[in-house]
Amino acid sequence: MITAVDSVSISIMPGDIVCLVGESGCGKSTMGYMIAGLLPASDGQVLFKGKDISQMNKEEYRHYRHNVQIVHQDPYASLNPTQLVEQMLMTPLLHHRRVKNRAEARAKAAELLHIVGLTPPADFLVKYPHQLSGGQRQRVSVARALTLEPSFIVADEAVSMVDVSLRVSILSMLTHLREIFHVTFLFITHDLALAKYFAWEEGRIIVMYLGRVVEEGPTQRVIQNPRHPYTQALLYAVPEADPEIARTKKHIELREADIPSLLNLPSGCSFHPRCPFFQPGVCDVSVPELVPAEGGGRVACPVLNKAP
Repeated sequence: MITAVDSVSISIMPGDIVCLVGESGCGKSTMGYMIAGLLPASDGQVLFKGKDISQMNKEEYRHYRHNVQIVHQDPYASLNPTQLVEQMLMTPLLHHRRVKNRAEARAKAAELLHIVGLTPPADFLVKYPHQLSGGQRQRVSVARALTLEPSFIVADEAVSMVDVSLRVSILSMLTHLREIFHVTFLFITHDLALAKYFAWEEGRIIVMYLGRVVEEGPTQRVIQNPRHPYTQALLYAVPEADPEIARTKKHIELREADIPSLLNLPSGCSFHPRCPFFQPGVCDVSVPELVPAEGGGRVACPVLNKAP
């Protein structure tokens, strides 16, 4: 049996911006799906406003599902190719009685398109997904997630399949939406540079590796003073436009390039076969716990981390 998410405990408060970062296969999307109620947790609990979502009654669960929405990674697969944009946006509004009639629903759909930057809305309401670019499709996905006025949005690799030239504009749009709607964000990405841009001012970064959290803390601390070797390796992999910065960047040489199989995880710290700071008898013996890190947050590395 594969354990995709192992002993993870995180807390996200109203208004937070939390970036969940890690390589493909680390379990970050599984975490997002469980938080959004799309996957049941085989063990443990997912709490919304202090209540386990698996123990909610029908009305409580409906309230939770209205408040927690997801923006999927692939805008080419997440939108129904047989529906017009207006149908995608109007259907939840009408089904959940957020509007009185179809005219109000269409007006609300146009308003949402305007909010996500698809103007004039009338040009987009009558289009099918195949008539839109990747960036436009992802903006429609964001508009759809906003139809029920959620308080929490899981953005699962929301810009990874969008052209690089459009990523900053979509991230800026998401930041603007947070200011307008006071939405809490869980932003899932494999790119620390995107996490840095999206959550620099007042956000947090959580770093996952093979199903476990290895480091978490305020964005500025994690970026400027990473305390886990894996976080340092991720930062080293971020390309730098400035040649001077690229030349002076701290070099991280991994012992192995390949990620261990989830079917045969290493003993102790799962990163130790690749870790340049590996210490026999320490790193390969017991699974390190998350402990307070210097500068804030927590880290699971007894070798590099020094508790305050």
